[in-house]
Amino acid sequence: MINVRGLAALAIAPLLEDKGSLKQSLADSLQQCDEKDRSLLRQICFGTARNFPKLQLIAGVLLERPIRKSDTHIYALLLVGLYQLLEMRIPAHASISETVEAAHQLDAQRVTGLLNAVFRRFDREKDHIIETLYDEPVFLFNHPNWFIEKLKHNWPHFWQEILAQNNLQAPMTIRVNQRHVSRETYLASLAELDIAATATPFSMHGITLSLPVDVSNLPGFEDGHVSVQDEAAQLSTYLLEVKEGDHILDACAAPGGKLCHLLESCENITVDALEISTKRADRIKENLERLRLNATLIIADASTDEWWDSAQYDKILVDAPCSATGVIRRNPDIKILRKAEEIIAISNLQLRILSNLWKMLKPGGTLVYATCSIFPQENERLIERFLKEHNEAIHTPIIASWGVERPFGRQLFPQPNGHDGFFYATLNKADI
Repeated sequence: MINVRGLAALAIAPLLEDKGSLKQSLADSLQQCDEKDRSLLRQICFGTARNFPKLQLIAGVLLERPIRKSDTHIYALLLVGLYQLLEMRIPAHASISETVEAAHQLDAQRVTGLLNAVFRRFDREKDHIIETLYDEPVFLFNHPNWFIEKLKHNWPHFWQEILAQNNLQAPMTIRVNQRHVSRETYLASLAELDIAATATPFSMHGITLSLPVDVSNLPGFEDGHVSVQDEAAQLSTYLLEVKEGDHILDACAAPGGKLCHLLESCENITVDALEISTKRADRIKENLERLRLNATLIIADASTDEWWDSAQYDKILVDAPCSATGVIRRNPDIKILRKAEEIIAISNLQLRILSNLWKMLKPGGTLVYATCSIFPQENERLIERFLKEHNEAIHTPIIASWGVERPFGRQLFPQPNGHDGFFYATLNKADI
């Protein structure tokens, strides 16, 4: 039986090899973990990922020579141990002994002496080591250097606050299903259960909880009265201005939060949900079933038209694949997985998708482009590129009290106890 520290290392190791995501690898570890220890396992895994830039620098100071690239599980265990000593309140002797024991359980007995020595040295010299590293931007801001420099260049007035928010845990925000219950009534239901919550300032259906709770504790969750969704993601439905009779395409639709919000917002609309991943499409089905909503699910690539029957849409939502740099609070493994050179490839894919779907929009129709990125290369600059290639495309400025107005679109940054980082742009097709 592998203990919690060993299971945490097994979840972190694939990230060091650029394989999958923390959610995927953690799911495997959780299956092997006693239910009583699962909360601790999640805390260690997410904390290690969130503090990876710091931990990597600390490891570099403590190790006389780097751990072999082939020993990623050992390096992951080292990071797990350092995270506990740096950030957690678990007594040092307990963290060290449990982490070293995990090395035995992972058939890495040869490094138990090394790990024990490194952990004990860090426990003794922690303050001094932190002092020597404190002026390093990577340590101070706890992000990869390329990310810091790119952010400083793109957002000279906002970059430090963005980095600070990325290092915190995101709040739990939910969306009330207006077909079943009003937000005011649902807030009262939460208050009766002593679940502290406040209405979101920008989404009329959003509620932010003071502390996260298991969805099973949310009244009416299984009956479709409420869904978990960040406030920024909820704004797409309002921008589309859906009306009865609309034929709508939700492209790159998984996991289905925006799709279900669309369907909740207006009856007598037809929506096609396009998703390339069969596995992710299963999440859409689950959400539709729980909320008792209907949409046509299409498993296909949004950058091609092989699936399209030539019937144009009144409205299109393009929730484009992106760097996800606006949701690092929720997905801290992005600090490990994302690389600077990937941004160009991502933006080129986004442009292909947008250009491909544009022909599927009726003249006079509306397309909303959305990402959970904070980099202009994927957002406003991409819209500018698109407009230069399509004379019939009209950029419609978004007049709103949220986010920052840009030459093209509107940018949101992660907020304290508020919404994630997001981008929206609204395009209309000239009726000619």
